[in-house]
Amino acid sequence: MSTFERYLTVWVFLCIVLGIALGNFFSPLFHMIGAMEIANVNFPVAILIWLMIIPMLVKIDFAALGQVKEHWRGIGVTLFVNWAVKPFSMAMLGWLFIGYLFRPLLPEAQIDSYIAGLIILAAAPCTAMVFVWSNLSDGEPHFTLSQVALNDMIMVVAFAPIVALLLGLSAITVPWQTLALSVALYIVVPVIIAQIVRRSIIVSGGLPALQRLLSTLQPVSLVALLTTLVLLFGFQGDQILAQPTTIVLLAVPILIQVYFNSGLAYLLNRACGEAHCVAAPSALIGASNFFELAVAAAISLFGLQSGAALATVVGVLIEVPVMLSVVKIVNSTKAWYERGRAVRGGKPLVGQHR
Repeated sequence: MSTFERYLTVWVFLCIVLGIALGNFFSPLFHMIGAMEIANVNFPVAILIWLMIIPMLVKIDFAALGQVKEHWRGIGVTLFVNWAVKPFSMAMLGWLFIGYLFRPLLPEAQIDSYIAGLIILAAAPCTAMVFVWSNLSDGEPHFTLSQVALNDMIMVVAFAPIVALLLGLSAITVPWQTLALSVALYIVVPVIIAQIVRRSIIVSGGLPALQRLLSTLQPVSLVALLTTLVLLFGFQGDQILAQPTTIVLLAVPILIQVYFNSGLAYLLNRACGEAHCVAAPSALIGASNFFELAVAAAISLFGLQSGAALATVVGVLIEVPVMLSVVKIVNSTKAWYERGRAVRGGKPLVGQHR
């Protein structure tokens, strides 16, 4: 691990402070960059996400995707946490903290809207950023890509019914344009670019050339991650300073939900005997959120200035720092994880990292 990577937490903190400061001092510039979007998908952020995830996607050999069936336990755990636990646990946390414990500290007229935003956020599993978290935890790339693709397919049919059920609505309006554009920008296009790069490098220089390229791209990926953080906090700098108490209070159930669901997925994978290189991305996928879809759905249902929209934005703001903390946890507990009886007793999985 390089010195830059070792102090990543420090750089993240500095980027948060820098983003808030720049967002306030150069508010018109950040509003202009923030307006460069279609269907709530911001194109400058999308380009930065490409720079983050393409290095991991270059590692993927499509001929080896069939090996993912060996990881069926990890897939089962992730699907269970994403769809049977996460939206419902967030609903309970929202009602407990926002609807009861923090109620006297928040605007009464927005309480239900805040809870709705939290539920919408939890009902949309992450798509793009998961590749970054998986890469930082040495996750199995074929498992990660397959799991993200499977979640995207399930989201098409499950997102609306789950949100409608938990919000007590007969139906909700799904921002299909945002969903389709995000999947295309964050999955389809980067995968195509990565595979073109991979094949051309292997043809010209073989696997050693590919490894050299990946080593070169790793710092680029981290710089793009930090730049994204500056933009995200810059976009909301005025909101953060205008209502800091509300943002902190909304962050509490989101933080608990992230650690609860990632911990649950991690422990279930250990109990099932899944390899750490699968359990790590499984835990991270189980906890993170597809914030573009969540923000778009909240705005379409409740309006741009609603509490629901603000709650989903808080999810955006804490996504990077909190998921980096989960990455640190799964990395630092790898030795403990692999001492598990089920893990030691199982045979090595195809594609398992060493």
